[in-house]
Amino acid sequence: MIDSKLKTLLAVYEQNSFTRAAEILSLTQPAVSQQIQKLEEIYGCRIFERTRPELMLTKEGELIVRTAYRIRAIEEEMKQEILGRKTVGRVLLAGMTHLPESDLVTAALASFAPERGILLRITTADEDQLQEMLDHRELDFYVAEGKADTDRFRQIPMDTDELLLIVPASHPLSGKKSVSIDRLQKEKLILRGSDMSAHTLFAAALEKNGLKPQSFHVIMEIDSIRAVKDLVARGFGCSVLPKSACSEELKQKKIFGLRIRNLSFERERYIVCRPDYDQEELLQEIIRAYRRICQDRT
Repeated sequence: MIDSKLKTLLAVYEQNSFTRAAEILSLTQPAVSQQIQKLEEIYGCRIFERTRPELMLTKEGELIVRTAYRIRAIEEEMKQEILGRKTVGRVLLAGMTHLPESDLVTAALASFAPERGILLRITTADEDQLQEMLDHRELDFYVAEGKADTDRFRQIPMDTDELLLIVPASHPLSGKKSVSIDRLQKEKLILRGSDMSAHTLFAAALEKNGLKPQSFHVIMEIDSIRAVKDLVARGFGCSVLPKSACSEELKQKKIFGLRIRNLSFERERYIVCRPDYDQEELLQEIIRAYRRICQDRT
């Protein structure tokens, strides 16, 4: 089991307070301080900076906390595996960034999990948080857009997607296969928020052609991709969206998708895991399930 002193350290770190940690652990504050001091004696280093009013880890403290998380996660994984034999086959800890097509990813995960006796636990967060959870062994893997800017993890290609101009069924362009940039500049556009990946990719492609999103008639920005698709289907404007995020609506012909000539809109999706993750076949099965679902919806 994880050492009680390390548990106390994690409580102090997570609560950013000796007092709140003591309350959670049902200990006195002097007892909590004593356990931290004992750890410092064992490892021969300071864990928290003493010169700052707020709690700040030293470099050695960061290493100890990071290792404590790993120990706790390994213990939890052991417990889940033991308990899983009595209930389900195993627990799978998956994460994903805020993908516009997260329904497809979760559907892929759900399509094979019951048959394998797997209990899925899915966390949605930004990539920095997911990477930290991987480091702490609180996730088995996560799914993200684009290749992560790190060599700490294995990154397995999942698929390549493309952005399309999405128009309502009643639009004059609905029967076309592509559209020019000049024509696109005349359309009313409803885009996802500027911090969303589709918007970022659109802006990057425009920049290569000496253009900016401000050069277009953008009438609205919304974080919700469902709201964007609904407004386009109802004829309020057009949008630029990932093909995979609107495959169902395209199949049902509620909306139509066109390529934008002279603009490259491809993006990649990856499964990210630790280098020592040994369930390669399971990850490949997830990828196959995802591709089957994408194909069924096109």
